Amino acid sequence: DFVAAAEILKERGAYKIYIMATHGLLSADAPRLIEESAIDVVVVTNTVPHEVQKLQCPKIKTVDVSMILAEAIRRIHNGESMAYLFRNITVDD
Repeated sequence: DFVAAAEILKERGAYKIYIMATHGLLSADAPRLIEESAIDVVVVTNTVPHEVQKLQCPKIKTVDVSMILAEAIRRIHNGESMAYLFRNITVDD
């Protein structure tokens, strides 16, 4: 589990611990466990709602992927290159 892994990393000298989860399907007790853990930030996408969990745990941050998903769907529908999406994404995207 991520909480146990974070504790081991911290014991071995990690300064910051970031968890990245694509969909972030969090259990009911996840906000409390994350808040009490050595984890500094949990980054999830907005593919599922996390608003309630974020209110319970400020360590949970959300990345908006709606624009890239919409563009991917449009490109697939129109038979356009998907490679463009990965070659031309900037930090601001």
